[in-house]
Amino acid sequence: MLHRLQLLHVAAGARALHLTPFQRAGVAVGAAVVSFLDPARSDMVALLGEATGGPALAALRRQMAGTPDGAWLLTHRPRVRGAAFSVAALAAHPPGSLGAAYAAYVAAHGFSADARSEVRLLDDPELAYVMARYREVHDFWHVLAELPPTVLGEVALKWLEMVQTGLPVAALAALVGPARLRAKERAVLRTVYAPWALRAGRACVPLIAVRYEELLPRPLDEVRRALRLEPAPAPPLD
Repeated sequence: MLHRLQLLHVAAGARALHLTPFQRAGVAVGAAVVSFLDPARSDMVALLGEATGGPALAALRRQMAGTPDGAWLLTHRPRVRGAAFSVAALAAHPPGSLGAAYAAYVAAHGFSADARSEVRLLDDPELAYVMARYREVHDFWHVLAELPPTVLGEVALKWLEMVQTGLPVAALAALVGPARLRAKERAVLRTVYAPWALRAGRACVPLIAVRYEELLPRPLDEVRRALRLEPAPAPPLD
């Protein structure tokens, strides 16, 4: 199954793949298995999200279309990639701004805006853009929520994403991901992060419909207030 999924991903190139429902189900099952066994396989996580995301992506598209900024995003389809999102370009924003905080985050963890997988399995251009946007703003959510890209931090953010997006891939990571945590971390997730994610996810604006590109120069705390997003509590770990 792994070999077949690798061939599928390579064969896609820059083209969208047209799959039957049976093939799509097979990709979803295979990608889910590989993702669980090796969470570092971001390509398989990406395939899983695309294979299972249809109804949730359609709901997110409707949500975006219902707000001025979201409708603008669907029309213009900006991407969080390229020279404008290099560490140097982001670090040029004022100290304490969203842009500066995002620059520090990607530099500290060696991330690149251009390293994310492109969408391959979605024929509808708007749904493909919604999925791409979800992937590309994920690290903004890390910065805004003050969650590091550790296993615990990723699972905690997936709880927020599950509430905000309804995507099956987020729910799967939120509910299955704790199996990779230590007992003390699972307790923190259960008592601290999950309650925070449920509370914050319901209180904040639709995060998928935000034009983060326009907010980069603004103070980080001001952006959080505008989005009504409560940062995650500090974990009570040793």
